[in-house]
Amino acid sequence: MISSLNGKLIFKDNSHAIIECGGVGFNAFITANTSAVLPSVGENARLFTYLSVREDALDLYGFSSGDELEVFKLITSVSGVGPKIGLAILTSITPDRVLLAIAGGDAKALTAASGVGIKLAQRVILELKDKIGGLSVAGGGSDSYAGTAVSSASSNINDAIQALVALGYSQSDSYSAVSRLDPGLSTDELIKNALKNLLKGF
Repeated sequence: MISSLNGKLIFKDNSHAIIECGGVGFNAFITANTSAVLPSVGENARLFTYLSVREDALDLYGFSSGDELEVFKLITSVSGVGPKIGLAILTSITPDRVLLAIAGGDAKALTAASGVGIKLAQRVILELKDKIGGLSVAGGGSDSYAGTAVSSASSNINDAIQALVALGYSQSDSYSAVSRLDPGLSTDELIKNALKNLLKGF
């Protein structure tokens, strides 16, 4: 299994990157977010990778951080969601926003990705909502792994949204107010700041 690449970046665009390691150029599919943080061509670059094995192909997917990789693996664990869809979702929104969308039940946020319809987005949320309670990518660096940076952030987000709903706000308004905040805040801080957003009408 190829877990990472570290070498000279010899090509990149919004969907591919080629990194030369030991004289061999490895082509990896990447997200637009990863492309934006990669260095200039000719400089040293590092990607965390996932190898997809099929009968007719070996496809390598690269990510600028372990957090992005872990969320990619989470998304593609859903039945019917392949690597290309996982990549499309993480190209349209950042990893922390993916977790926010799942926690808040915001299927519309996921449909911003190419190839993701409302039914697929709803299935992703249904299958993953109970799995993200301890997963957070808030504050993760390029060398961190979300799987080892487990915290209660996603649980706090969900608790804050439910608290706002209990106060009479709609699920969508509650999600929108919380999604504008730092996912690493405590539940009380999320509720307090979300209420300010709601009272100001965003």
